[in-house]
Amino acid sequence: MTAPVHPQSAASLPFNMAFAVALLVVLFAGIVFAAFLLRKFMRDQARANKESWTTAKTDVENPSAFMAASMQGVIEKLRTQEKELARLHSLAQERAQESERLTEEVTRNMPTGLLLVNATGAISSTNPAAEEALGIRALRYRSYKEILGAESNLTQMLTACIRDGKTFQRGEIEHLTPEGAVRNLGVTISPIYRAARASGKSGAADGLAHAPHAPNAKNAPAQDMKISGALCLMSDLTELTALQKQIRWKENLAALGEMSAGIAHEFKNSLATISGYAQMIRSETTPGDVRESSERILEQTRALTHVVTEFLRFAKPLEICYETVPMQTVVEKVAEELHETIPQCAVEFEGTFQDLPGDEALLRQALLNLARNGAESALTASKTPRVTISGTIEELAGKKWQRICVADDGPGIPETDLPKIFLPFYTTKSEGTGLGLAVVQKVALQHGGSIEGRNRQGGGAEFLLWLPLRQDPTPSTVATRAARI
Repeated sequence: MTAPVHPQSAASLPFNMAFAVALLVVLFAGIVFAAFLLRKFMRDQARANKESWTTAKTDVENPSAFMAASMQGVIEKLRTQEKELARLHSLAQERAQESERLTEEVTRNMPTGLLLVNATGAISSTNPAAEEALGIRALRYRSYKEILGAESNLTQMLTACIRDGKTFQRGEIEHLTPEGAVRNLGVTISPIYRAARASGKSGAADGLAHAPHAPNAKNAPAQDMKISGALCLMSDLTELTALQKQIRWKENLAALGEMSAGIAHEFKNSLATISGYAQMIRSETTPGDVRESSERILEQTRALTHVVTEFLRFAKPLEICYETVPMQTVVEKVAEELHETIPQCAVEFEGTFQDLPGDEALLRQALLNLARNGAESALTASKTPRVTISGTIEELAGKKWQRICVADDGPGIPETDLPKIFLPFYTTKSEGTGLGLAVVQKVALQHGGSIEGRNRQGGGAEFLLWLPLRQDPTPSTVATRAARI
């Protein structure tokens, strides 16, 4: 049996249906309106993207195509920026390489030697001028203490600079090369500071500064400064020192000659008078005390006359009469005369001797003084004394020189006496005047040459006399001591 329908429920059914239909219509209208707004928004966005990015025309009605086109535009712009960055990076690298090449060229062609030493003591940078001045090749990446020697002056200065931050300006030192040559070097050494910011801060970096004039070194706190190495600039002053020494010698000789020539003449006249009276007393007296006393007076006056004569020869200006001097003949005569005066000493000569411009008498006297000194020294230390005179022709500083070496096998020269052997009146002999070597030096200087003495490694001493084979109108620069040794 069918249940009865309530009249009120039957009446509300059409109403519910109408409400549902209306609700569906409202929902559909909302969806259409939302789609319209979304489509408009996408069109506006596509138009904006088209204006901002250079892209191909896309179908804005397709959201996927629109997004792909937008991403493609971004990628293209990023690629363009990447290419520009790569170009700028390449340009910066080229500039850095060019700057590095320029720095290397400047450093390599500097006439001043450069040494850059790091905090560990290794030489990180150098140039050919430094290698030439030190006489050492392949300096880079080696310890300066090992190369220069732990006790050398330059090593001590570099150590004080790196350890204590000391600065040395225009210092002069003597450097001994591995070949045994002594060179005078002018050096300027300054520390290199590294200014480090406090750790933990963003952008912390280290800056290098040369003390004391670097602005970074002044602005950074004192506790942040650290010595990271030393910069050393050096110049070879050997030739300049030799020239200055020669100039001082010439000035001293001129002043000494002007002051003492008159006094020496007066001494010589007085000695002649004393000698004359002593001879008269000796001739007028019988053998006895008076005659013996006159003999002693004559001996002393002869000795004093010899000293005064040597002094006058040294003090007065040398008047050189230039002529072509056959040095081979001069050496032979010197050897013959020395053998006659000191027959117990063997005299040998060897090598090459060329003719040169000069005064034959003065050059012969200079060589004879050197040979006689060598023979007298050899007699005191050798059972078979020997003096050797050797000659060579060498080219230094674009000029040819006659090098004459007079060597002996005596005891040598004490190291403390070497700097003073050419000083007037300085002698270690009981009967010497101290003027023989001074006269030799004066003769050498007047001929545009030089003379130096040193000890031989095998014992004995040797004197090196340098004479130019060609005489310039004005005396030219003499060979440097470093080059000669």
